[in-house]
Amino acid sequence: MSETVTVRARVAAPVSRVRQALTSADELGTWLAEHVAVDLPERYEFWGRYTPEGDAPHQRLEHVDDTTIRFTWHVGGVDTKVEIALAADGDGTVVSVSQSDFPGWAAAVAEQDVLGHLYTYWCLALANLVEHVDGRPLTPRADFTSSEMRASVEINGPRDVVYRALTDSGEYSRWFGAKIDIEPWEGGRVAMGGFEANPEPGKVVDLVEGERMTMDWGGGLATSWELAESGGRTRLTFVQSGFVDGRPPYGAWTGWLSGVAELRRYVELGAAWTPIWLQPEMPGMPEGMLTGD
Repeated sequence: MSETVTVRARVAAPVSRVRQALTSADELGTWLAEHVAVDLPERYEFWGRYTPEGDAPHQRLEHVDDTTIRFTWHVGGVDTKVEIALAADGDGTVVSVSQSDFPGWAAAVAEQDVLGHLYTYWCLALANLVEHVDGRPLTPRADFTSSEMRASVEINGPRDVVYRALTDSGEYSRWFGAKIDIEPWEGGRVAMGGFEANPEPGKVVDLVEGERMTMDWGGGLATSWELAESGGRTRLTFVQSGFVDGRPPYGAWTGWLSGVAELRRYVELGAAWTPIWLQPEMPGMPEGMLTGD
């Protein structure tokens, strides 16, 4: 059964500034898509390699006002309905993105089709919207035309702090916004949702303390990261490999990348850090999976 999924994020800027970032072709081309065409109130299109099925523009604008953008997006063989809504939140803004025809949590995790990628696609997009408005470096976007999944970011913090954030279950769950249990040793288990909720955890197959870690999720899918000193900062290189039937797991990849955006904020902002994410609405998501507000 297909339903609507909703992602929400906080932006530390007023509604007018966020709307500008959402409606300026130049700005959208910086944080959202490779190609953008905007001519309000008639046209709102984006496409290219950073957009699922982005061979051409597939959006049709339905409505736009000071706080709402609604359009139809033909993706996954159906005309999905998308609404981007802005609401004042003190001096900042809450951005909500809702999209119809989401196949549900189980189908999304199984990477069955492009519609299951949409939740984490919008998570990464909103993470980069926040960074763009804040004037911070963007997280690498996912290239939906490539099977190579490798990205690097520089984090303004010491390597031991980044390492701890990536291997301590409590810290990881805090910045990632979803519960995870980690046994940080070779042969240890890694379970999204926690060991009790996940009967098929991944396995740590390589770990060098303070430097790198590789996790095998079964079926040939593996995730690895490596840390290196970089001019007083820490360079994090993240790789996903081993695709089932040659199908790149774009949903998982965009999810990891959106997490990297929050990890960088968590380390760099320190005591001033607050999660950008608010509780989403995702049909079928297991209870207790998320740790955010």
